[in-house]
Amino acid sequence: MFDELSARFEDAVKGLRGENQISENNVDEALKQVRRALLDADVSLSVVKEFVEEVRVKAIGAEVVRGVNPGQKFIQVVHEQLVEVMGGANAPLANVNDEPTVVLMAGLQGAGKTTATAKLGLHLKEEGRRALMVAADVYRPAAIEQLNTLGSQIGVEVFSLGSDVDPEQIATAGLAKAREEGFDTLIVDTAGRLQIDTQMMDEMVRIRSAVEPNEVLLVVDSMIGQEAADLTRAFHDKVGITGAVLTKLDGDSRGGAALSIRKVSGQPIKFIGTGEKVEALQPFHPERMASRILGMGDVLTLVEKAQKEVEIADAELMQKKLQEATFDFSDFLKQMRLIKRMGSLGGLMKMIPGMNKLDDGMLKSGEEQLKKVEAMIGSMTVDERTQPELLAAQPSRRRRLAIGSGHTPAEVDKVLADFQRMRGMMKQMSNGNMPGMGGLPNMASGMGGGGAAMPGMGGGGNPGQVRGGRGNGVTPRRHRPLKKKKGFGDL
Repeated sequence: MFDELSARFEDAVKGLRGENQISENNVDEALKQVRRALLDADVSLSVVKEFVEEVRVKAIGAEVVRGVNPGQKFIQVVHEQLVEVMGGANAPLANVNDEPTVVLMAGLQGAGKTTATAKLGLHLKEEGRRALMVAADVYRPAAIEQLNTLGSQIGVEVFSLGSDVDPEQIATAGLAKAREEGFDTLIVDTAGRLQIDTQMMDEMVRIRSAVEPNEVLLVVDSMIGQEAADLTRAFHDKVGITGAVLTKLDGDSRGGAALSIRKVSGQPIKFIGTGEKVEALQPFHPERMASRILGMGDVLTLVEKAQKEVEIADAELMQKKLQEATFDFSDFLKQMRLIKRMGSLGGLMKMIPGMNKLDDGMLKSGEEQLKKVEAMIGSMTVDERTQPELLAAQPSRRRRLAIGSGHTPAEVDKVLADFQRMRGMMKQMSNGNMPGMGGLPNMASGMGGGGAAMPGMGGGGNPGQVRGGRGNGVTPRRHRPLKKKKGFGDL
């Protein structure tokens, strides 16, 4: 998401290039582009009007210092206003000391409320909190079964009394169980409707009165567009929300909901769902989202994803192998699986500053190269994985590998050549002698070299070539920062 919005913001800045200062004359066209971009992204009209006027006032009055052109200053103003509209800073979930923290999940049917409940349960578990999920959606029997299934997958207990008991009674009984058994958080999954109605709101009010929640989180489908503003207003006026969970941000949504919710309700977005997997829930950081909208990437979230997956021992062993040039195909396979756990290659690349301009064809080519190499590694013997030299020295092994993986001998030869070249390159990078991003993103396009070269990545006619700036440091969890920054290749 946000790709189209990012492109429109870039168009808005073009008219300011070459100017000496921001004035009413040259800012008008830029603001028209901003207005179109926001409306096309399904941001509420009232929010758009207020946003554009705030940017106008701040931009015209802004001082452009030497070395900064008006276009850059305008982007700074837009970035600051985006952050302000989306809440300013991350708003953490409430955490009560002596009583269970009660979180009430609300929203329309189909927004992903039950899945969001499980995602939140897992998130709290990873933070060291003991959560109890309550299945209070009695109108959709599959919801109770779904929550029980998800709970067993993530190891978070689910409380339910079936579908013949009133939701407020289920929530009350769940709270009693949480108090008796020492749960510190209670997450209540409630029923949704296809549209807002009086019965739905009255039931939410009764459940709220029964358990007196510390948080009422409105689960909003990010693909709902401008209706997000009306939905938020209706729930907030009747129930009184304290925050929102924005789901399906990995889809084709235009992102308008992210800019409308806070402005309409005055309450922050607390979490965003970035995929179907139960692990795909992230705390919402307005400044990071603003950077992504403006095509600046989101390095901090990328680093956090890596920290979550990388163990200290693995990172230190990989660093040693890179320095000694003993990195083998088994290590490469581990890094491939690490990237898959972190998300899609395309999604990760767009978190890197400047990589938002990579088109989908390039990213798809990178994904295809990974699959091709994985098939080849799967056809290797244990000795061949750990000793790539065996394949280089014996053509018969390469022929067998080509047949086993369903690729041509020429493709196998190219992968092997690229791997050896890359291993030497990564040794140089680990010693601080070569700029660029190390690791799997380079490998994805460098090995097999099927597509066009990607900025900052190997690929195309010169596999493994590195373009761009230095990689961003990624430190494994519970590990002190290294003095020397290292790319993903050092993990």
